Order: sequence, then structure tokens, then C-alpha cells
Amino acid sequence: MSSYRVLAYNSSHNSENKIHDDVVAKRFGFSGGLVPGVDVYAYMMHLPVARWGRDFLERGTVECRFAKPVYDGDIAEVSGVDHDNTIEIRVDSKGQHCATGTATLPAAPAVAPSLDAYQPARTVAMENRPPATEKNLAVGSWFSPNPVDVTPEFAANYLKDLRETEALYAREGLVHPGTVLRLCNWALSHNVVLGPWIHVGSHVQNFGIARVGETLTARARVTGNYEHKGHLFVDLDVLILTAGTRPVAQVQHTAIYRPRQVMAA
Repeated sequence: MSSYRVLAYNSSHNSENKIHDDVVAKRFGFSGGLVPGVDVYAYMMHLPVARWGRDFLERGTVECRFAKPVYDGDIAEVSGVDHDNTIEIRVDSKGQHCATGTATLPAAPAVAPSLDAYQPARTVAMENRPPATEKNLAVGSWFSPNPVDVTPEFAANYLKDLRETEALYAREGLVHPGTVLRLCNWALSHNVVLGPWIHVGSHVQNFGIARVGETLTARARVTGNYEHKGHLFVDLDVLILTAGTRPVAQVQHTAIYRPRQVMAA
């Protein structure tokens, strides 16, 4: 058993996604603005990176699900049970079970999918984005976020926001896996106008390290669009790249793009 405690910080207070805004989130029954799921994932990644280091960033896999919110200023307790090449991870905060995950280090690297199978898409101007609807998020649609230049300042600020204590990233100039996963959120938000929305889970297969100073891009295909318990969900299959062609990770990414509270309003 290993553990990690971090003072959670809502890095998206001023985000267009108002689920991170205290006033809006409280209207939906939450105690305040939600710490982004990608940041909770980033807290979880402290354990496998501490355990396996660069090897995990180069070929590790992760399955994570978010059950309850983590709030700004609360302690997130990240605990893990190590079974050989697998760590069962959970996040608790204020006595509530918030997230679960499984991190694995395969014996050999996975083969990245062919780039030809992932269609690049032109990102629309932010002011011209259509609303997030069943039609505009139809299965088979392709999206790409705006490219992200991971400058030293960008990387350092993100590590500071995470309260990350693992020295590997700064020492070797490596991009944090939380930044990599954030590209999946941006594949949505850079292409459609969303109301308050919630990232609920991801499956990540790492293929290689992204370095500070590189530009990250992604190619995302909508693989699911459905209703469950009153929420509207979208599933994405996302290939994240550096230098436009080198695969860093493939992610199966799930989000509630229209919560039932919004539909009932």
C-alpha cells in the first residue's frame, strides 16, 4: 500500500465550463466548483510514476473513473495497492470515495495505431463553434483541439497548480500526464459550445514521452453519443501526438456533455 496527499486546487475557476464555478455548481447540488477530472487523474498518476518512473510514461496503461467531486482546498487522499505490475488506485476526500483507477506497466510497449486511421480535423474559430448537440456530436465526427505549445512556463505553472512533488518532470523536462489528458477535453471544448459538463472517466494507453518545448495536438473521433440516467454522454477515441505525427497516448474518453440538471432547467 502506498499513499499520497495533495491539497486540491481548482485550476479551472475561470473556465468556460461553469461546472467549475462555485455559484453554478451549487445550483446543481454540489458544494462548490469541481476540481477538473483531468487534475484528479493527475493526482492519481503520482503513484505509478513514483513506482515506475519514465517506463510508465512510455508504455503504461490507466483506467480511471470519477464518482464524486473533489473540491478546491480539500485534501485528496490518493492510495494504492500494488499487485506486481498493477496498482489499484483510489481517491478519497472529506470521507467520500471520489475516484478509482488501475495503473499497469506492461512487459512490452504497445503498438501505436496507424496515423492513417485518425483523421485530422480543422478546428473552427472559437466564436463560430456550434452548440453541443446530438447532431453536432454525431458518432463518426472528427475533432482536433487547437495545438498546445508546452512552454517551460506552461509546464511549471501546471506542476505548481497540481502541488506535484514528483521531481522527475522538472528534472528531465517531461510533460505531466495530466496535460496530455487535458487535450481530450479540449478536443471537445475547442469545437463545440458546451454548457456545464463533466469528465467521468478515461482509459489511457501511453506510447511515449512528451517533452517540455514540444507542441501537442490530437485527433479525436466520436464513438458514442447516448442518454443514461437523464444525462447525455459522449465517448471519444483520441490519439494524442507531438510534432504532429508521433503518438504519445491513445485515450478512450467519456464525458457528460449535458447533465440532467441542465436539461431540467
